[in-house]
Amino acid sequence: MRKVLSLLILCAASALMASCAPKPGSLELSFQYNKQTGPGSNQYAVWIENAEGQVVKTLFVTEFTAKGRSRDGSKPARGYTYRTSCVPTWVQHVGAENLSDEQMDAVSGATPAASGVQTFTWDFTDQAGAPVAKGDYRFFIEATYNGESYVTHSGTVRFGAPAGDLPVETSYTKASEERKDMITDVKARKL
Repeated sequence: MRKVLSLLILCAASALMASCAPKPGSLELSFQYNKQTGPGSNQYAVWIENAEGQVVKTLFVTEFTAKGRSRDGSKPARGYTYRTSCVPTWVQHVGAENLSDEQMDAVSGATPAASGVQTFTWDFTDQAGAPVAKGDYRFFIEATYNGESYVTHSGTVRFGAPAGDLPVETSYTKASEERKDMITDVKARKL
């Protein structure tokens, strides 16, 4: 009986892992996240834009940026409204002020509590889940360092292109030696 139960558990775990695995043809973005100390750090966003520069899908934005924080129990103001350095490119491109709380909830998550590899997958669908048109798309990972400088990692992926690694460009608004290693080892791969 134990062998049968163990086999069933193993089969169920294998099926769950297969259903969670990225689909062939997807874009996988990953990076090493190194948690920082101090205010105004550890905020980041990951999103996709079409060739015209319109946001197609936000894969992730840190919860503080999207929803803010309240220390007295009142409804918090969104973090980017009073800490304007919180991923400002994402805020501007997505038109964050026009997004509802529900839309923000759908793309935000807690800032990681510990350092580690972060991985995001895009299946070439838009925010509503509809397939996008064939063509070139830009991916972006923007991170805020110490409330005054930020870095953007970006690149291009073609829908329908063969699998392989993609080049990633990095630009800083103000290089901060103290905090430049919050996001490192950025990789983009067409599966």
